[in-house]
Amino acid sequence: MDALADLDALESRLGRPLTGQEASRAAALLADASAVVRAYTLQDFQRVDHETVVLRGQLGEIRLPQRPVIDVTAVVALGAGGAPDIPVVGWQWDGLDIVRTAPNSPVINLPELWYEDDVVAYPSTYRVTYSHGQTDAPADVVAVVASMALRTLTAPTLAGGVTGETIGPYSYRTDGSGVGTGIVMTQADQQILARYRRKQGMSMARFR
Repeated sequence: MDALADLDALESRLGRPLTGQEASRAAALLADASAVVRAYTLQDFQRVDHETVVLRGQLGEIRLPQRPVIDVTAVVALGAGGAPDIPVVGWQWDGLDIVRTAPNSPVINLPELWYEDDVVAYPSTYRVTYSHGQTDAPADVVAVVASMALRTLTAPTLAGGVTGETIGPYSYRTDGSGVGTGIVMTQADQQILARYRRKQGMSMARFR
């Protein structure tokens, strides 16, 4: 996946062009910061059309994991124990992130064997095709990714936990929470990203 912020985002916040040494590290740091943000939020933050995922429904509702949802084009109930996969009829998308299935929709036009044992044959697992995301990452997500990369890029030393400054003949060096070569997400970063974070516990497989 592409990084969620680019070199221009770093330079605009740094207030100057990147040096050659900084530029050689910047792309990798932006990629690392983007990966950390995606792992924390469980969101891709990019446009994906017609992605197919397998999701487990609960009480007739299927919650779509990636946001914003653009459209939903297909919902298929997955059969178990030899039962065929069948398109769900009467499903409705709420316009946000939930697809609601009609009661007993998987059993329509099924052989009697599977109809009578519907709970076992169709255990509320669905293959959903939908489009989601947006062309550009949200501005606050870009800001967090750029800040995470800059903290590492401009650290006075590559040794994590060490910070320092020199002003004329005076200098100091302390052991603190410096990040060194590693990307670190702060509590402030987490607070900014909290509204994007997807709830844990959703069972999902992805197909592209």
